[in-house]
This record gives sequence, C-alpha cells and structure tokens, in this order.
Amino acid sequence: MIGSSTPPSYREALLFLAIAGIIAPLFHRLRVSPVLGFLLTGVALGPFALGRFARDVAFLEPLTITDVDHVAQVAEFGLVFLLFMIGLELSWERLARMRRLVFGLGLAQVFAATATLSALGHFWFGLAVAPAVVMGAALAMSSTGIVMPVLAETRRLNKPAGRAAFAVLLMQDLAVAPALLFISVLQHAKSGLSGLDIVWTFAPAFLALGALILGGRLLLRPLFHLVASAQSTELFMAACLLVVLGSGAAAAAAGLSMELGAFIAGMLLAETEFRREIEVTIAPFKGLLLGLFFVSIGAGLDLAALLRNPLPTLLYAAGLVTIKALLVIVLARLFRLAPPVAGEAALLLAPGGEFAFAQLTFAAAAGVLPPSYGADAMVVVTLSMFAIPWLARLGARVAQEAAPDRQAEYAHLAPEAEIAAGKVLIVGYGRVGALVGEMLKRHDIPTVAIDSAVEIVAARRNEGIDIYWGSATKRELLTACGVAQARALAVTITDAGAAVEVVRLAHEIRSDMTIVARARDAEHATRLYEAGATDAIPETIEASLQLAETVLVDIGVPMGFVIASIHGKRDEYREILKPKAESARERQLQRAALRSRLLARRRASPNGDLEPPS
Repeated sequence: MIGSSTPPSYREALLFLAIAGIIAPLFHRLRVSPVLGFLLTGVALGPFALGRFARDVAFLEPLTITDVDHVAQVAEFGLVFLLFMIGLELSWERLARMRRLVFGLGLAQVFAATATLSALGHFWFGLAVAPAVVMGAALAMSSTGIVMPVLAETRRLNKPAGRAAFAVLLMQDLAVAPALLFISVLQHAKSGLSGLDIVWTFAPAFLALGALILGGRLLLRPLFHLVASAQSTELFMAACLLVVLGSGAAAAAAGLSMELGAFIAGMLLAETEFRREIEVTIAPFKGLLLGLFFVSIGAGLDLAALLRNPLPTLLYAAGLVTIKALLVIVLARLFRLAPPVAGEAALLLAPGGEFAFAQLTFAAAAGVLPPSYGADAMVVVTLSMFAIPWLARLGARVAQEAAPDRQAEYAHLAPEAEIAAGKVLIVGYGRVGALVGEMLKRHDIPTVAIDSAVEIVAARRNEGIDIYWGSATKRELLTACGVAQARALAVTITDAGAAVEVVRLAHEIRSDMTIVARARDAEHATRLYEAGATDAIPETIEASLQLAETVLVDIGVPMGFVIASIHGKRDEYREILKPKAESARERQLQRAALRSRLLARRRASPNGDLEPPS
C-alpha cells in the first residue's frame, strides 16, 4: 500500500509521547522535578539498561531506546527552541544593560574554567596542550537546557542568582561557535595553517552572523505581518517553525551553532508586536522537545563505563563540580555579587553542560582528542548534569536572598516588569478601544492592548501604543500579556462570542479583577455578567441614554437633573441585568450539583441503574 509504514518507523516517537504523557504528570504529582524524571527514564530505557536486553527479549524492543544517536538528532531541537524562547525574552536593550555580567562575569568564567581544567588535563592526566585545552573548554560549559527549566520551575529565574546564572549561560552559548572553530583549526594544523588561513577560517562565521542579524531585522517583521494578515493559525504556526528552524539551519551552515541562530532570531522578534503570539505558539514544541532532550541525555549515560570504575568516575564528577563552583564564587565576588547570590549561582553553573557532548564528539572525530578520553569525559559530564535539580534545590534552600537595601545592585539583572502590572489591559483597539485608551491616558493611567487585526496593531504601534497582535480568546496569550497582574480589563471587541470567552477566561485567571466589557444589547450584557464581567455596557441602551440626555439638555432641562436621571436609569438597567445573570449562574450550579448527585447515586446502585428520586 502506498505510504504504508511499519511500527518500528515511528516507535521512538510513540515511546517518547508515552513517556511525556506519563512521567511529567507523575513526577509533578510527586512534587519531583520533571527534568529529573525524564533523565531517569532515559537511563532506564536506554541502550545501557533495559535497551541492552531488547534484542533477546522481544517485548522489550518497543519499550526501549536502542539508538541514542537517532534520538539525539531530534532532541537537539529542544535546545534550539529553548534558546529561541530565551531570545524572545531578551531584547537588545536589556542585553546591553546586562553586559557587565554577560561579557564580564560570563567571559571570565569561560576563560578561568577553561584554563584551570586545561591545566589539570595537561599536568594531571598527561594530555598534550591542544587536546587539554579542547577538553577544558568542553568541561567549562554548563547546562542551559537543564538549569533554565529548573529555575523556571522553582520560580527562581527572576531572582538575582537566577539572572546571574542566565548571564553566564548566555556567554557560554556564544562561546560554543568559537570553540568548535578552534577544533577545526587544530584539525588542519598538521597542514601548516598560516595566520591568513586562520582569519579566513573564522571570517565566514562572523560574516554569516552579521548577515543573519541584518537579514532578520529587514525580513522578519514584514514576514509575520504578511502571515498574520491571513488570519490563519496554521500558517502562523508554520511561519514560527520556519523562523526557528531556518535561522538555526542558516547558522549551522555558516559554521555556527543552530542554538545561536535561533537565539538571534528570538531577540530580533522580541521587540515586535507578534512576540506574545509567537511565544504562545512555540511553547508546546519547546516543552516536548526539551523533554526528549532530557531523555536522550539520560539514555546516553554509559552505565557499563560507570560500573567499570565507579569510584574514580564519581570522584571526577564531584571534582568537576567543586572546581567550577569555587571558580564561580571567586569571580562572582570580584564582580561584587553578594555571597548568597554568588553561592547559589555557583551551584547552578558547576555541573557540565550539553554543549560539551558536541565539542568532545567533534574533537574525537577530528582526531584532536583521544576517543577514550572523550568517552570518559562525557560520562563525567552526564553524571554531573544529573545533580543539577538537587544542587538547585540546595542553593535555593541554603542561600539567603540579598538584603533589601542592596537590591538596587541587581536592578540590571531583573527581568522586564510584568507587561500589564499596574496597567489597564484593553482587548480590541479599534475606534472604541482607542477612545478608551485615550481617556485613560488623559488620567495618566498606562495601558497595554491586544488586537487581532494586524493593520490596527501596526498603525497603533507606530503611534507608540504598547499593543500586541493575537487572539485574546487564548488563555495562554492573556496570561503572556499579563492579565493576572493588570489593574483592570476592558473588552471592546465586536465579536459577541469572543467577548464572552475573553471575559470568562480572565475571570477564571483572576476572579477579583475589574472587568468592563462592551455589549451589543441587553441579552449580550447578561451573558457577559454570567461570564464574570464587573460591568457590561450595552451599545443600544447606552446610545439611547445619550440621545435622551442630548434631547433633555437641548429643550432646556437643567444639566444636573439630566445627568442624575441618566445615571439613575443606567443603574436601573444594571440592577435588572445583573440579577438575571446571577440567577442563570445559580441555575447552572444547581444543574451541575444535580448531575453530581445522580452520578453518585448511579455508582452506589448495585445494578448501575438510577434509583427513583426520593
């Protein structure tokens, strides 16, 4: 049959989906980091554990990972998507504010750790200088893929230690490409490279980096403007995936890492009106692929090598963590970070990282590093990465926060303020929404807006309005735009069903928030009240009241009496509509309670039939 496929062709995908659907909820219920769950699952199902017996025991084959390299090729995209999302959260302006830590502490950590570990490799393990430097550079890296999710999970990413660790991780990610290029230079050293040859080796990568930034600035925003105009979720998702994977592939083709290319693309999109919708679209892919990445890391742990020399291997892993932690503490104190911040950041950055695998594998394949040393180093790195969730927990527990009077020192590390904190969130920024925003501005009340019409968003953004493109009927987009921290919500969209859905979602996210919504008529207003609106303004009634006010004033009725009567009539309508909504909500609750009682009665009945109601 054309297009037929056999189960082995998609066995790994089905196995991973089963792991993601079981492990993550299970460990979340047990209050254990899902990262650790994925790592341990990878070890258990990998080729060095259960996978080792898959050929002899038939039923184990569909349940194990036998080809780690095949899985790792796809798992690498987890890092690509992670770096893209990090780029979305980091604008060029904010990177400039963090330059002291990114290009100061981060660069110092890379050089100090590389020099120290290279010296140990040369003098302690007897490696030649070049291989020792290659191994030292690989071991100096930390794990962006594990540290960032663990920090986000424990809500410490926005703390001073979390931001300091992020700055160092960012510098390490930037240093991967030069490290790989250095290995390429060593690979061709036997042919006698001149200084000009070395320049020509590095020049294409830097030219490609500049072209990627320039091309992204010129093309990305028009591309998303064109796609968003089509009002197609599928096309927008395709464009997001194209940008992430395309930028990564372009960077890889130039000799840089895919992760660096995706990171740059994310930064270029961070200041556009499409940022929040892109974030919502990419998040599920990032979560799944990162899970697969953790599984591949666990599956790659060579248990046989570990069991051959368990004590030395464990000691080497502990030594790696200790040396790097001490270096980070010293450097962080030199950069005037408080001891608690320095200690917690050191525990996060001390283990090895995933980029070490790429460097060690490439170095071994290029003949720069003896394969046996590379294999042993990868086992040590993997073991140290397993310790990250525990080290992060230890750092959060024992490291106290910096004193309140010293928080100003870390202002440049703080993430951008919650997007809608202290602001009024306006959903729909057409004529009505724009007028609401203008009146709020007259009273010095800041606003942030969402609209699904790309032309409106582009025009308003050019006027300096803080507005984002996307569908506010998505819970994730409302959350990303800060509805949970907003001062109030104003819903002015004309689609009656969408308005009710936005109000319902916002009320579920934060039930105590003031929600004012535009309604078509009294019936629509009742539905909005049912969904959780604080006030619903029916257009037909409001237009009638304004008309009556004008007539009364024009025929000579005193303005004060007119305004009082109009307000009184408006309150009468509100008192009529709200009780209707409350009654409807009570009926819904009563019906739900009745269904629950009937279901309980059915379960209690021996034959499963409903007993006659008493």
